[in-house]
Amino acid sequence: MTTRIVELRRGILKKNDELAAGLRERFASAGVLVLNLVSSPGTGKTALLERTLRDLRSRGMRVAALVGDLETDHDARRLAASGAPVRQINTHGICHLDAEMVGRHLDAWPDVALSSLDCLFIENVGNLVCPSSYDLGERIRVVLLSVTEGEDKPLKYPGLFNSADAAVITKMDLAAPCGFDRELATGNVNQIRPGIRIFYTSAKTGAGIEEWLNYLAGQARCL
Repeated sequence: MTTRIVELRRGILKKNDELAAGLRERFASAGVLVLNLVSSPGTGKTALLERTLRDLRSRGMRVAALVGDLETDHDARRLAASGAPVRQINTHGICHLDAEMVGRHLDAWPDVALSSLDCLFIENVGNLVCPSSYDLGERIRVVLLSVTEGEDKPLKYPGLFNSADAAVITKMDLAAPCGFDRELATGNVNQIRPGIRIFYTSAKTGAGIEEWLNYLAGQARCL
């Protein structure tokens, strides 16, 4: 039975990888920068993305977002207030997005052409385990860690941090009251993913947001 489960999982991931490769070609052809944002629940992913969409639009960049949640469209409605096109993906119990879900929802989004965008953000389901195995065709995978979660999260969930291209530490306005050790957290992230680009941000106060936006704008210009 164990062997069958392993083989089934390999088959699922192989199919996902094939679909993700097709999405990657599709994104590259459209010239759009696609980012996959992954974190545990409550990290502040939606708050960061809300500010990011609004501020990038104020710079004249064309942005949109796909939002993954098990149920409800609360986050999608919140993000839509930024003025950016937003589409909800409900997984109905599945703990991650996959390439098939992303492709299907893009095909059903007639008002948004990929070629009309500079950046497409995919806000994954809040989970630090399952999303690490599923390629969505993104160019950049971003892992988020909040100061309220503890400095040892990268050591506890090395798979996700090792697969990330950039890391964002959120809620820096709460670092002092939480007793957050920035140096220790940074060391733990680099222990798992040496040299990864790390941003220290607060969506509430705006700390670190400019550096984050400049990074995104620079990556978009490289396409």
